[in-house]
Amino acid sequence: MKLLIDTHVFLWYIGADDKLPARFLEEIRNPENQVFLSVVSLWEITIKYQIGKLPLPEPPQLFIPTERGRHLIDSLPLNEESVRYLANLPQLHRDPFDRMLICQAQANQMTLVTSDSAILQYSVTSLPQT
Repeated sequence: MKLLIDTHVFLWYIGADDKLPARFLEEIRNPENQVFLSVVSLWEITIKYQIGKLPLPEPPQLFIPTERGRHLIDSLPLNEESVRYLANLPQLHRDPFDRMLICQAQANQMTLVTSDSAILQYSVTSLPQT
């Protein structure tokens, strides 16, 4: 299975946070699954870091690639095909980062790993929390 992990799931995972559902942890660690973090998440993390909403031990441009590598998580670039999916995405949720992750999951036939109930309103394959 190809998993696209939401930004908060990535942060919970690398931080060993108890908020991460056991099912998510199991599937992210499953060697049969290919796990991706979108560059959109790096963008979101960088913005939150810059405005002081997300403390990190080092700048995100260093920290995130290091953590991705340490946890064997691949980078998913943003391409034009994924962006084109925005045209048909209903306006159920206004967060631009979440909307782009939905489009990337749809365009790349990926399972989105998220606990965000607003994202789960969309027609996107997602991993159940239990």
